[in-house]
Amino acid sequence: MATRPGPLTEWPWHWMGSFKYLVLAPAALHTAHTVVTKGWGDMDLAYAGMLPLLLLRMVHNQIWISLSRYHTARRKHIIVDRGLEFEQVDRERNWDDQVILLGLVSYLTYAAIPSVRLMPMWDTKGAIITVLLHIGPVEFVYYWFHRALHHHFLYSRYHSHHHTSIVTEPITSVIHPFAEILAYVLIFTIPTVIPILMGRGSILVSGLYFVYLDFMNNMGHCNFELLPKWIFKVFPPLKYLMYTPSYHSLHHTQFRTNYALFMPFYDYIYNTMDNSTDELYERSVKGTEETPDVVHLTHMTTLQSTYHLRIGIASVASKPSDNPVWYMWMIWPIAWLSMVLAWVYGSSAFVIESLKLNKLKMQTWAIPRYNFQYGLIWERESINRLIEKAILDADGRGIRVLSLGLLNQAEQLNGSGELFIQKYPKLGVRLVDGSGLATAVVLNSIPSDTKQVFFCGGSSKVAHATATALCERGVQVIMKQVKEYDMLKLRVPESSTAYLRFYSDEIPQIWIGDNIDDKQQLKAPKGATFITTSQFPPNKIRKDCTYLSSPAMKIPDTMENVHACENWLPRRVMSAWRIAGMIHALEGWDMHECGDDMMDIEKVWTAAIKHGFVPLSKA
Repeated sequence: MATRPGPLTEWPWHWMGSFKYLVLAPAALHTAHTVVTKGWGDMDLAYAGMLPLLLLRMVHNQIWISLSRYHTARRKHIIVDRGLEFEQVDRERNWDDQVILLGLVSYLTYAAIPSVRLMPMWDTKGAIITVLLHIGPVEFVYYWFHRALHHHFLYSRYHSHHHTSIVTEPITSVIHPFAEILAYVLIFTIPTVIPILMGRGSILVSGLYFVYLDFMNNMGHCNFELLPKWIFKVFPPLKYLMYTPSYHSLHHTQFRTNYALFMPFYDYIYNTMDNSTDELYERSVKGTEETPDVVHLTHMTTLQSTYHLRIGIASVASKPSDNPVWYMWMIWPIAWLSMVLAWVYGSSAFVIESLKLNKLKMQTWAIPRYNFQYGLIWERESINRLIEKAILDADGRGIRVLSLGLLNQAEQLNGSGELFIQKYPKLGVRLVDGSGLATAVVLNSIPSDTKQVFFCGGSSKVAHATATALCERGVQVIMKQVKEYDMLKLRVPESSTAYLRFYSDEIPQIWIGDNIDDKQQLKAPKGATFITTSQFPPNKIRKDCTYLSSPAMKIPDTMENVHACENWLPRRVMSAWRIAGMIHALEGWDMHECGDDMMDIEKVWTAAIKHGFVPLSKA
C-alpha cells in the first residue's frame, strides 16, 4: 500500500479474494457455449486465442519467478545483497491481477472493434508499425509518466507502493495500485490498438507484444544479472535499446535515476542515467562464487512439495505446506511431470535457499527425490550416492557444516550419516544429524511437573535418547512394545531402569514417539498431549487432544532472507535438525554428530538459546 493511498488504489475484485477469477467467468462460459453450439469452426482465431494467452502469461511469469529465486539462492550474480521477507511476499501476492485485467481489456477490445474478428495470423507491416510505436510513443510517454509518478504528490499516493520493494523479484514489476496499472494499460495498448484501427493488426503480433512486455518486465526486476557482456560487444547500440536487471535495480535503490521503460536512450537524452550503472553491471555480471558456512541437505516430501519449495510458487512457499490451496488440484499433472523429470535427470542436489545470521552464511540444498522414493529398497543406493556427492561437494568447497535433514539421515538408509564418516574418515566438513538438539527440544516441551509418559515407540536416535533422558530424570516411561522395551532397557543406566515400565493400567496424559499413528491416538485419554520425536508430524485426528509441533524453534529476528516456510512449520520457525547445523558452526564445534554419536543435550540446548533461538512454547 502507498504511504498515502489515493483514489482507485484497491483493485475492484480485491474483496473477492481467491474467487477473483470469476470475473472472467462470463467470457469463459461464452467461449464454451460457442464451442458446444457452433463448434470450433465458427470461432475466429482472435477470440479463441484470448484465454490461452492469459494462461501463457501465467506460466511465463512463474518460470521467471523460479529462475530468479534459483539464481538469487546461488548468489553468484546477485545485484542487491539484501534479504527478502514475508511482508514483501504478501504484498506481491496479487501479481496475477494484471493478467485478469488484460483478459478483460482483450474481451472489451474484441467487442468494441469489429475488425478484430477479421485479423490475420500475421501482418509484416503491422509488426513494423508496432515496433515503431513502442520505440517512439510508448517509451517516450512512459518515461515522462514515470518521472511524474516520482513527484511527491503521485509518489505518496500511488508509486511508493511499487518502490516499497527495494530487493525486486520478477513479479515486483506488476505490483502497482489499480489506477497506476490502468494508466500503463492505456500506454501499452497503443502499439496493438492503433495497428488494428489502421487495418494492420494481427493475432501473432498482438500476442507477441504482450509476451515481450512480460519478458522485459520480469527480466528487469530480477535481482541477478543475466545478460552477458558479449551481447553488448557484438552490437554496442544495444545498450541504448535494452536495459539490464542491474540498470533497473538502481532505480529501486536510488529512486531518481534510470526511469526508462525498457530502452535506456531517454535516460541518456535527458541525463537521468545513474553514474554507477556501468560499474554495477560489470560487478554483477562478473559475479563471485560465495561459499556458505553451513548447508542443510533436505529433499522433496510429497508431489505437491515441488510448489512449496522457495523456487516454486512464491505465495504457496510462504505458508506452511499443510495449508490447502484451492488451485492445487489443477496443477497435479505438472507435479507428476516434475517428479518424473527429477527421478530421471536429477543427478545432484540443487540450491533452493540462502540465509544469513549475522556473519554466518547458510544455504539449503535439496536432493531431487521424494518421500516415497526413500522407502524403495532399490532406490537406497542411488539416494546415498546423491547424498555422498553433496557431502563431497560441500567438503571440496570448504563448507564447515552440513546438516542432514528429513530422511537423508534415516537409520536404514545410511545409519544417521555414519556410512559417510566411515567411508571418508578425513572429511573436513562436519556432518550433523541434529539429534542432540531435537532431543533437547522434545524434553523441554514436556511439562516440568510430568511424572509419567506413554512411549508410543520409535527406533530413532531422538526417540531413544528422549526415553533414556526421561528415565534418568525420574519420569516413568510406560511402553507396550516388547522389542523396543528390551532395546531401551539396554540403553537406560541400571540406576534408572526402574522408571522404564512395560505396560501399566495407568494411561498418562503425555504421549511421545516417532510414529503416533491413528490407532494409538484413539486409545489416548481425553485431553492428552501428543509430542512427536520425528521430523514428520502425526495426523491430527483428535479435536479433544493437543498436538505439539515436530521438534522446532523460532529463529532469531536477525536472520535475513527468510520468506519461505520449512515444510509444515509456521513462518520463521525451523526444525531442530536444521538449527543444529547452525549451532554447530556458530560454536565452532569440530566433531561429527552422526551414527551413535550425539551432542550433549544440555550443551546444545544452552547454545541454541544463547544464539537467539526460542522454544515454540515461549515464542
